[in-house]
Amino acid sequence: MLSADCLRQQLNVDECGYMALRKFHALSAVLIAGFACVHIANHLAGLSGAAEHIAFMEAARSLYRFAPVELALLSCVAFQIVSGLRFVVRGRKKRHGFVPWLQAISGTYLSFFLVFHVGAVLFGRAVLNLNTNFYFAAAGFHVAPFQFFFAPYYFFAVVALFMHLGCAAYWHSQGRPRMARVLVIALPSTVGAVASLLIVLSLAGVLFPVEVPVRYKATYAAPHR
Repeated sequence: MLSADCLRQQLNVDECGYMALRKFHALSAVLIAGFACVHIANHLAGLSGAAEHIAFMEAARSLYRFAPVELALLSCVAFQIVSGLRFVVRGRKKRHGFVPWLQAISGTYLSFFLVFHVGAVLFGRAVLNLNTNFYFAAAGFHVAPFQFFFAPYYFFAVVALFMHLGCAAYWHSQGRPRMARVLVIALPSTVGAVASLLIVLSLAGVLFPVEVPVRYKATYAAPHR
């Protein structure tokens, strides 16, 4: 059996490892948040039309599709998913209060979204040989009944991102007045909800006419028997 000293030493090692994991989780989140800001700015810049959206994307891709940058982004995404889910599972019995649960729920949804969204983009590029631009994202809104999945799928992704970042800021605002700490979460969440609604409406063709090319819609067609 391990002695009390050995047990304490092991607990210290485990705790140090856990804290190191949290630190790297936060650091990798910075790179992902930077990309997410560019990606959301891309959607907002394209609120007036698909052509504007694609023009912004082509310019931004010169940076984030540069091989070393893309590899770093994909590595950070994988690390975020694995480490984030570990935090959710490990803290399930110790989590008390509204903010810890809000952080866990928003983080879990982000992990779900990243797995499927990044996977879909990579599959579209490598297997379907599609340019994963505005039309790739919009196609699901224009083939019934997939719009009923993609509308909440995209909407809650952007909201969850802003909410999760707000929760992280909340823990760094300890010592400030309670109202200030509440606003640290409420304001980003509200901004995220507004931005998300505009993005969904643009993809759905509500803000401007959207004519999705047949090759994009075909990815949702049922196979012929």
